[in-house]
Amino acid sequence: MTHGLPSAGWYQSSYCDNVNDRCLQVARGVRGVQVRDSKDTDLPSIQIAADDWTAFLDSLSTLFSR
Repeated sequence: MTHGLPSAGWYQSSYCDNVNDRCLQVARGVRGVQVRDSKDTDLPSIQIAADDWTAFLDSLSTLFSR
């Protein structure tokens, strides 16, 4: 599960700095999500396992719900 991540293409948060394009982008991968730097999308992305991504998002949710 990727917490509502779109099924195609790269997703970038609306909270990103659009002036300097400082953000991470994520996309569905074969076994989880791909993460890349929005400043240089030609660089390789990294793959994060679906379970690890879900745990990361859950921890953020817990952190910010306090």
